[in-house]
Amino acid sequence: MRNVQPTEVPAGAQLIDVREQHEWDAEHAPGATLIPMSELAQRVGEIDPDRDIYVICHLGGRSQRVCEYLEASLGWETINVLGGMDEWGAQGLPVVR
Repeated sequence: MRNVQPTEVPAGAQLIDVREQHEWDAEHAPGATLIPMSELAQRVGEIDPDRDIYVICHLGGRSQRVCEYLEASLGWETINVLGGMDEWGAQGLPVVR
């Protein structure tokens, strides 16, 4: 697993948001895909393993656990977005509300 700052997520990246629906509804990164951590096992087929997989949550803890799971169970390389949506907003990146 690699770790990156929100400013290092390229435009058009496959960005998987693993927060819950109510958190997503409050704000999320443009172009992100919501797959709550609680639904990941059932929805893993929605992730394209042939593209870089960036994972984000609220602060970075859940996304790290999801990255660890994807790497251990499927052998996929993943990229954890440090600081999550809190840091995303703090760095002035766009959000959808």
